[in-house]
Amino acid sequence: MSQALPFRHLALALVVVVVWGTNFVVIKAALAHFSPLWLAAMRFTLAALPFAFFAWPKAPWRSVAAYGLLLGVGQFALLFIALRSSISPGLASLIVQSQVFFTLGLAWLLRGQALKRLQILALSIAVAGVLYIAIQLNAAATPLGMGLSLAAGFFWGCANIVNQRVGKVDMLSFVVWSSVFAAPVLLALAWAVEGSDALLAGARQAGWGGWTAVVWQAVGNTLFGYGVWGWLLTRHAAGNIVPMALLVPLVGFSCSAWYFNEPLPAWKLQGAALVMAGLVLNVWAQRRN
Repeated sequence: MSQALPFRHLALALVVVVVWGTNFVVIKAALAHFSPLWLAAMRFTLAALPFAFFAWPKAPWRSVAAYGLLLGVGQFALLFIALRSSISPGLASLIVQSQVFFTLGLAWLLRGQALKRLQILALSIAVAGVLYIAIQLNAAATPLGMGLSLAAGFFWGCANIVNQRVGKVDMLSFVVWSSVFAAPVLLALAWAVEGSDALLAGARQAGWGGWTAVVWQAVGNTLFGYGVWGWLLTRHAAGNIVPMALLVPLVGFSCSAWYFNEPLPAWKLQGAALVMAGLVLNVWAQRRN
């Protein structure tokens, strides 16, 4: 695996960060029309629909299924439930980035991918920024919302490891076929937990804005976002890629402040500066090595 990120790979990672950061506002807006499990089910159903046009990825079916279930049921079902009423979009974008630490820990335990000392220092600075932001927040989440967001981060980290272990495959095909496994489980859960009335009501009352949000969930975030992210993970060590996701909360906070008037006081900007400094140091450490 490459030890340093070429500029074009770094640029791709930053584009994904922007897509994912803005998505928390899109999810919150969509949840005004759809119940959480129903929204997750539609997201992965739309992402799975192009499967007929893609050949099976050169990966074990268990890995493809595991990736789809970890992302669809593990990460997004829990995250959508939390965002419905238990956590603000800005804080959710922060807490779910616990996936960075889960991924790096699992990569070290399962794959022996240790970090260099300078990368550890860089990550520590970025973590300090995240924690500085987290300790300032009070009424933006319930304990349930925090717990569900942390669990979503854990499942995302597990999915990253599965993704990395499959090696270099056609990632768009991999994401599409993994969605084929996630969609029916989410549909069954939505029907059993939320009931058919909630599903039909959501489909009837959602205007063009609600359906646009659903399509963006499938195309922008699932197919493009996770396709590109997975492509990068199969070509670089986890420590070179996943810390970039710590930029997602900065985009999430900014978008939530703009769209939902979520406060953006000085301490959030100070924490963001620490995160940025840590990530810049991490990129420099990669190139120095």
